[in-house]
Amino acid sequence: MPQAEIYTTGVCGYCVAAKNFLKSRGCDYSEVRVDREPGKLAEMLERSGGRRSVPQVFINGAHVGGYDDLVAAERSGRLKTLFEASNDAEGGA
Repeated sequence: MPQAEIYTTGVCGYCVAAKNFLKSRGCDYSEVRVDREPGKLAEMLERSGGRRSVPQVFINGAHVGGYDDLVAAERSGRLKTLFEASNDAEGGA
């Protein structure tokens, strides 16, 4: 099963939309609240190449981007590829 990490804040409609999107695709995720956890904003900036907006989504360690990027990845087929990479790593198909 694909694993996602999503950097969020408490008052972000796009963060809610991204979490709902991942849930609807059967993707488990861990949420990192950059507004509650000191140091996590710096971690997000480093991992995302300096992107300051939330959400920032990572699938199996690969940076996808924000909500719009997540939807674009779905449309382009990139999200499916990232999800399948998870299945390949687990020995599934």
